[in-house]
Amino acid sequence: MTEDLIKQAKAILRRNDRGSYTLPTHGLYPFQWNWDSCLSALGFSHFDEERAWTEIDTLFANQWPDGMVPHIVFHEEDDGYFPGPDVWRTGRPVPTSGITQPAVAGFAVRRLVDRARDRELAATRARALLPRIHAWHEWFYRCRDPQGTGLVAIIHPWESGRDNSVDWDDVFDRVPTDGVEPFNRRDTQHANPSHRPTQAQYERYIWLVQRFRSLGWDNTKLHDASPFQVVDPGFNAILIRSSSDLADLAEQLDVPEIAAQSRGHAARGVAAMETLWSDGMGQYLCQDRTTGTLIKSPSIAGLLAGFAPIPAPRAKAIAERLTTLGGQVDHLVPSHDPGARAFDSLRYWRGPVWLIVNYMIADGLMRSGEAAIAQRIINDSLRLIERSGFAEYYDPHTAEPCGGDQFTWTAAIVIELLSQELAPA
Repeated sequence: MTEDLIKQAKAILRRNDRGSYTLPTHGLYPFQWNWDSCLSALGFSHFDEERAWTEIDTLFANQWPDGMVPHIVFHEEDDGYFPGPDVWRTGRPVPTSGITQPAVAGFAVRRLVDRARDRELAATRARALLPRIHAWHEWFYRCRDPQGTGLVAIIHPWESGRDNSVDWDDVFDRVPTDGVEPFNRRDTQHANPSHRPTQAQYERYIWLVQRFRSLGWDNTKLHDASPFQVVDPGFNAILIRSSSDLADLAEQLDVPEIAAQSRGHAARGVAAMETLWSDGMGQYLCQDRTTGTLIKSPSIAGLLAGFAPIPAPRAKAIAERLTTLGGQVDHLVPSHDPGARAFDSLRYWRGPVWLIVNYMIADGLMRSGEAAIAQRIINDSLRLIERSGFAEYYDPHTAEPCGGDQFTWTAAIVIELLSQELAPA
C-alpha cells in the first residue's frame, strides 16, 4: 500500500508540473502559489532534488524589491481564475498578486538541506536562497509589525491561507463592500459552491485588493490602511519556525549575521506568542490588532502554533486539546472546533481537514515530545488518502473529499509522510 500511494502521489506531482513550478491543481488554481510551492518541493525532494530546488527558486525569482514574496505568480495567461493580473495590477515584470502567504520557505529549505543526497547541490542552492528568504523575513517584521511587538499581522484573509476561517468573521464586518467593481467568480465553476467562501466574503476580499491597489501597493502604507489587521498564531508560528531553521542553516553555511538576526526574530516571536495564549480554550487565539482583543474562535490556527519551538507546557496543552478533538471526529485535525456553532464540515477552512496543516502540527509536536498525538494525526491523514484520494481537503467526520482533486501539496505531503522519519510504525 505504501509503495502504491507514493507512486500515485508522484504521478500527481508530475501531472501538475509546469517545468519550473507546479500548479496546485488543474482548473481551480492554474498558477504558482507561494506556500503550495514550498511544501510541494518537499515531495519532489524525495525523488528529484534538482526539481525541488527549482520550485523554490522560481518562486523567489519573483520576489519584490522590498523583500515581499507574493502569494501568486501568474506565469501564463488563464482566464479560468479570478482575480487575475488585471485585477491586481501590481506592475511586476511577471504579473503577481500584491499580498503574501505563510513564510514556510525557510523551513522547507532547511529540510531539503538536511536530507540532501547531493550535498554540493544543496549547499549551492541554499546559499543563494538564504539572503532572499532572510529579506522576506525582514520585510515581515518591518512592514507587518511596525510597532515592534514581535508578531506580524496579516492584512487580508488570503495571506493566512485560511481564506474563510471563522476567525475572521467579526473583524471582516469592518471591511466595506461599497464601490466593489463587478466581478465573476471562477472558483465555483470548478468546485461545489457550498464548499467555497460566500459571495459576501468575496466582495470584501476584492474591496481590500482595490484598497491596496489604490495605494500603489506601497507596503509602507498597507498595514495601517487596512481595516483588517489580524495577528494569526499559526501564521506567526510558521514564520518563527522558518526563522529558527534559517538561523541553523545560516550557521551551517557560515553566514553569522543572518544567523544572529534570525535567531533574534524567533526568540522574540516565541516570547510574544504568550500574549495570544488562552488558558480557558487550551490553545493560542488570533488577535484583532485594531482593538487589541483576542478573537475567541477555537480554530486550527492556535493548534498550528505548535509548529514553532513553543514552551513544552504549551505543546503539552495543545496535545491535550487535540486529544479532545480526536474524540469528536473520525479524522484529525478539523480546521474549526466541531462543537462550535460556526463549524461547517465541508466549507473550506470552517471545519475540513487539510493535510498540509496536519503535517506541520504533527512535525512540531513530534519535536516537542508529544509523539502519541502526532502519530494519531499522521495515521488519520493517511487513512483519508486511502479512503478518499488526493483531495484538497476532507470532511473530518465522513472523509468526503472536497475542493480540487489530484492536489499537488496533498500528494507531496503523502510522499513526505511515507518517506521520512514521521512515517507510521
